Amino acid sequence: MFLKTVIVGFLLGVTQLCFALEPERSVIQILIYRQEPDWSAPWRFDAVQRAGGSGFVIKGKRIMTNAHVVSWCRQIIVRKYQDAKPYLAQVEYIAHDCDLAILTVEDESFFDDLPPLEFGEMPKVRSTVVTYGYPAGGEEISYTRGVVSRIEMSPYSHIGNRRLLSVQTDAAINPGNSGGPVVQDDRVVGVAFQGIQGLENTGFFIPPTLIQRFLKDVEDKKYDGVPLAGVNITSLQNPAYRALLKLPDNNLGARVDRIRPKTGASEVLRPDDVVLRIGEFPVASDSTILFQGNRVFCALGFQFGQSGDSVPVQIWRDGKAQDVKVKVTAAMDDQPEGNQFDVKPRYFIFGGMVFTPLSRDYLRNAGREGSDSSGAELTYELFFRSREDPSSAREEPVVLSSVLSDAVNANFSVRGRMLVDRINGIRIEKLDDVIRAFETSTNAQDVIEFGKHRSIESLDHAEATRANPNILKTYGIPKDRHL
Repeated sequence: MFLKTVIVGFLLGVTQLCFALEPERSVIQILIYRQEPDWSAPWRFDAVQRAGGSGFVIKGKRIMTNAHVVSWCRQIIVRKYQDAKPYLAQVEYIAHDCDLAILTVEDESFFDDLPPLEFGEMPKVRSTVVTYGYPAGGEEISYTRGVVSRIEMSPYSHIGNRRLLSVQTDAAINPGNSGGPVVQDDRVVGVAFQGIQGLENTGFFIPPTLIQRFLKDVEDKKYDGVPLAGVNITSLQNPAYRALLKLPDNNLGARVDRIRPKTGASEVLRPDDVVLRIGEFPVASDSTILFQGNRVFCALGFQFGQSGDSVPVQIWRDGKAQDVKVKVTAAMDDQPEGNQFDVKPRYFIFGGMVFTPLSRDYLRNAGREGSDSSGAELTYELFFRSREDPSSAREEPVVLSSVLSDAVNANFSVRGRMLVDRINGIRIEKLDDVIRAFETSTNAQDVIEFGKHRSIESLDHAEATRANPNILKTYGIPKDRHL
């Protein structure tokens, strides 16, 4: 009897030990070799760089990680816990807006004895979580314990122009931790993804609501994106203004400030409508909703479903409450305002002039000199014109990125970083217009007009056409365009 008790106790201990080790056994080290483009010289790529991150096994013999860990990758290598053998992996799905990705491994034996981690619920503020990962500077897995300190809508640095739900913790999240699981009660309650430079003991992880939305999105074998309503909502706390609108004195209702054209909101909402409820969430006068005990910006109410869904919204218009439905979609037309990934920059070259669409990536790569007013003009054109003066906004602003020096353009005073206004009288709305303006030209001289200062340059059309192949050869450029 004593021996039986000892054996049972030993087996129980082994079982408990295996269970205790389960999270780290399923946490994966990710090594990637990435190569990013030079957006100011869009035919060229930077040198290949090595970087690292973390991931973890989920159902279906897959690995979840961050999108920023595997963006621009040329090769992905994954390693198991305390196993030196490298395995090749590839991206199956990637969501740059919410910074999540799913990887598969060519050799499925990689997943032998690796139990998938299960997902839990949103952790409560002041509760304790543990982050797992492979931070830079070491080959062994790292564990850090911390407290959930805040849940709110915050900027996602990977995409650069989205505010989504995130969870703040004082558990250390360092480079290399990205993509690793955040665990509570043996379940994944988040994916570590970013910190804030200059702040100590502050890290952020992606909450279960966004993770589950992503997994649901890719069930049809493609990723659509986090849906947006296309509407700006601002606080409405001025008592006199609320009285003017005949709103009840109940601290509910926030004002529609701006509506993005060609969105679901533009079909049913008007500026100065007052939003009283989004889905199941009453909207407070400070434009927040109460989500699981946390006050967060009301835009969250539009982000739970999938692109193409309709969200019930209650508004106050003409002195009474009305019920409408707002169709939400994953926005794509604002991609240049955010960081772009995994797609080569587009460009067109004629007579040594390099034309490319204006984007956040271009502005970051090209840099700006303090004495150069073109930087401010380009920033306004990209980020503010469509909001302040929609009627004059271009579909895809185009810049003269640089001028490849040649005899045909030797007398140019404009050498780059200028917004292209017109070419041969054609207003340039997008890169295709640049190509059309040159290739359909019957003029002896091509006339190019730039920016608000109306700088003008001119090319001899026949000479530029003859010179173009030699310019490309001289500068080692394979083609005159990538579209």
